[in-house]
Formats: sequence, C-alpha cells, structure tokens
Amino acid sequence: MINVFGKARLRWNPGFWFGSSTVAAALLVPTWLWGAFSGGLDVAETCTLGKGQRFDESYREGLGPQPSGPFPLHNMCNASYDLVPSWVNPVLACLAVIVTGSLIATVVTGVVQLRRVLSERRCGERPTV
Repeated sequence: MINVFGKARLRWNPGFWFGSSTVAAALLVPTWLWGAFSGGLDVAETCTLGKGQRFDESYREGLGPQPSGPFPLHNMCNASYDLVPSWVNPVLACLAVIVTGSLIATVVTGVVQLRRVLSERRCGERPTV
C-alpha cells in the first residue's frame, strides 16, 4: 500500500482497482447468462406452462429474432410480458460501468505508481511502494 500524506490509501493501489474490476466481471458474466437463457430452449412452452402467459407468435415475428443481441436483453412472450427479469438489464449496466471505471483506475494508478518509483530511483531515494 502507498502512504499518501502519512496515511495508507487503498485507492492509490492498482491491485485494489484490478481486483474490483475482476469481482465486477465475475458478477457480470453469470448475470448476463441468467438473462440470456431465461427463456429456456422452448420459449412458447416456457411462456404458457412455466409463466402462465399467452405466447404471441405474430408479436415475436414483428420484433425480429429474440434475444436480439448482447444488451439490452429481452425475450418477449407477448407485448406485456418479458421472460428476462426486470433487474437484469440495470444490473448489467451498473456492472459494466464498474468494470470499465475500475480498469481505467487500474491503469491511472499504475502509471502514477510507476512514475513515482522511477523518479525516486533517479533521485537516489529508496522507493516507498
């Protein structure tokens, strides 16, 4: 850990930020899989038998292929019911922001730490990493 103004500051440690991005990514993958495969193999059967919803084939044909992409996740039974739970897309967005921000913070703190060590070596001081 790096001492800043006499106090140990975890936020200046690149390992902390990399660990944060790793944890967020480890949560992002199963969340996406939960949403992507929430319809099962037979969507019509899942809608009618599993969820008690009417399956509207003409509505799904008008939407195009379902699920249509990696984000946002949707798998519609009809115009009013989505098989993907409502919490999945907001959690995916938050986790993606956390992963991106943590990776940026990893690079920034790593560069700051590297520059500090190199400047201390040039001056002949002992590095304080």
